[in-house]
Amino acid sequence: MKEYTSISEIAGPLVFVEDVEGVAYGEIVEIELGNGERRKGQVLDISEKIAVVQVFGPTEGISTGSAVRFLGETMKIGVSEEMLGRVFSGLGVPIDNAPAPVAEERLDVNGLPINPASRAPPSDFIQTGISTIDGMNTLVRGQKLPLFSAAGLPHNKLAVQIARQAKVLGENEQFVVVFAAIGITHEEAHFFIRDFERTGALERAVLFLNLANDPSVERLITPRIALTTAEYLAFEKDMHVLVIMTDITNYAEALREVSAARNEVPGRRGYPGYMYTDLAMLYERAGRVQGKKGTLTQIPILTMPGDDKTHPIPDLTGYITEGQIVLSRDLYRKGIYPPVDPLPSLSRLMSSGIGPEKTREDHARLSDQLYAAYANGRDLRALSAVVGEGALSDTDRKYLHFADAFEKQFITQGYREDRSIERTLDIGWELLSILPERELKKVKKEFIEKYMKKAVEKEKKEAGKQ
Repeated sequence: MKEYTSISEIAGPLVFVEDVEGVAYGEIVEIELGNGERRKGQVLDISEKIAVVQVFGPTEGISTGSAVRFLGETMKIGVSEEMLGRVFSGLGVPIDNAPAPVAEERLDVNGLPINPASRAPPSDFIQTGISTIDGMNTLVRGQKLPLFSAAGLPHNKLAVQIARQAKVLGENEQFVVVFAAIGITHEEAHFFIRDFERTGALERAVLFLNLANDPSVERLITPRIALTTAEYLAFEKDMHVLVIMTDITNYAEALREVSAARNEVPGRRGYPGYMYTDLAMLYERAGRVQGKKGTLTQIPILTMPGDDKTHPIPDLTGYITEGQIVLSRDLYRKGIYPPVDPLPSLSRLMSSGIGPEKTREDHARLSDQLYAAYANGRDLRALSAVVGEGALSDTDRKYLHFADAFEKQFITQGYREDRSIERTLDIGWELLSILPERELKKVKKEFIEKYMKKAVEKEKKEAGKQ
């Protein structure tokens, strides 16, 4: 352990220490104030003689005479199965009035990259209970599938619903959720804790909550602590882990703030040029490893500033990840929940996780047909606003009817409604019965005979009981 009293400058959350030797990037630092108080930090940059330390907490009270000790190790977190059912701060400190869990291992929060040669391709279905995801943009174990939202949309509500309902189909499969909230308000934190506790979902979850009034540099640590915990549960304890991180935009803003404090040359819209690499270091920790039973799946949630998909945060995220789930402001204005728009949404690994023995044999073709029919109905809706519905053909009017029914019955579902994949697919077939059979060009005729007629008869029986 090396101690210095050579602080030359304090800028925002950063402390500059001169005349240092043998200090490593990422090393943990302890700063002792004049009144004996101690604060932790981490080496963010190192030059020939100056170390830049980011402080986990306020820099008030730190002076040029404060003692700085370099502890000779990187930031680590103690992990164990006892973390399940617990709530932690953004730095991994328990905040649920219970003692700290006994650590089975202490792991570096930066993790280790998965060797590309040892990666196994994602191939198994995760059921979220949300029709627009399960039916048309399927989530696959080991995938990283971001959710693109915007200010004012119910992404946090949807995140909690997914965390509560997500499951893997099969016997003796342990499925857990690691939930990392970054830069959230106290109200949002209470909502997350209350909902997880009330529904019992907390028993199979680990929550990390970084609040908006916490130092912004903590937001750079929170997702890394969450992912380190997830990696341990997945690859050491053979669990299937879903990591939900909200909001990545707050993370990127903290990255920009720290970059500005370091006087770095800004890139697009003021964000650092290395933001792509930094985000990739988070997202690429998802996956499957050959020889390991457990899997790590990610749903990072980000709010697009100004609803702009070309903004650097969603733009770079789209390059790294395997698709996106897009929330629509237009659907939300119609009172539709969840306002997931299937048209700009995409799961690039969907074909690997669906089909016989995974979901159902008709899944892929049904999804294609629903997408095409809804897209056609939306186009005709715009056309009818110009020429009037009376100028459309009978078939076109049926497509209009299909688009309305699709939004009301397939996209719309309750916050507590957990749909099985079979129910999702059956609703899709019921909706396709609105269209003439000759229009169903993307589904096999035997599927129409086997599934559509059965779904329609089942719907009639249920309607008759009511």
